[in-house]
Amino acid sequence: MNNSVEEATESYYRWLHAFNSRDIDGMLEEMHFPHIRISGQNEIQVWNSRDDQIVRHDGMTERLHSENWIQTVTSDLRAVQEGPDKVHLAMTQHRRNREGRNYNIFDTLWIFTREHGKWGVRFRSSFQFGSSEVGSDGN
Repeated sequence: MNNSVEEATESYYRWLHAFNSRDIDGMLEEMHFPHIRISGQNEIQVWNSRDDQIVRHDGMTERLHSENWIQTVTSDLRAVQEGPDKVHLAMTQHRRNREGRNYNIFDTLWIFTREHGKWGVRFRSSFQFGSSEVGSDGN
């Protein structure tokens, strides 16, 4: 694994730890803005600033808790393309409930960029479906 892949992967796992802790500040530290996502329904979502992400955070947390979610884990993480300042990471994410069962498994592609010397996710595309899918209404 080269340095770019290693650094992008480390950024991803810091983001995932913050996501599972519902730590919005930790998540934001691993993101670049504008941040773009293509949802499981092929809807393009754009968060132009950190504030846009903060506005959606509580709604996402509520939806996750309504699913009995306890954590998201990642498998099959691999770099599918890489360069000195951009890395494409493909992976499978597993949403787990309080009983420890995977209830929502989906493939996703994350694009990490190094900007001003700092790695962060700039773009995501997921094949996720379910109530915790983020909608265009920001909830």
